[in-house]
Amino acid sequence: MTQRYDIRPQILSEQPTAVAEATLAVPEIGPWLTKTYNDIAAVLAGCGIEPTGAPFARYHRLEDGRFRVEAGYPVGVAIDRADGVHPSVLPGGPAARTVHLGPYEAMGSAYRALASWVRACGGDIAGDAWEVYFSDPEVEPDPAAWRTGVVQPYRVTPRRT
Repeated sequence: MTQRYDIRPQILSEQPTAVAEATLAVPEIGPWLTKTYNDIAAVLAGCGIEPTGAPFARYHRLEDGRFRVEAGYPVGVAIDRADGVHPSVLPGGPAARTVHLGPYEAMGSAYRALASWVRACGGDIAGDAWEVYFSDPEVEPDPAAWRTGVVQPYRVTPRRT
């Protein structure tokens, strides 16, 4: 069964984040994310800072098939660098959002749906998308029940007359 995606445009404000980064092959990503989210949560707790939302990861595919991954949490204010955690931001501006229901391996269809929507609206992809993890696989072991938001920044292409 093919999932249908409800795609919503939104104008995002720039979002401060607390992140860690690594260059990883696909099989390394899941274990690294689990450890990284726990490490970042501990650093934030030690600083008295609460995340303002669910954990996210932003992926940039490299030519060798690996990914440069930036993962962390949105926060209310810029943080200081500490214990491998550093400040970053998720960009503001136009973005298309959707939610994927199911295993991570099947998320390509969400990315394709977002890209098609952006093109159909006369836009261009503007940077790497990011995933927002609403489900925790350690709490919800059934991949069919996992909910993952996908956010794709875009820019509107001016129409020529």
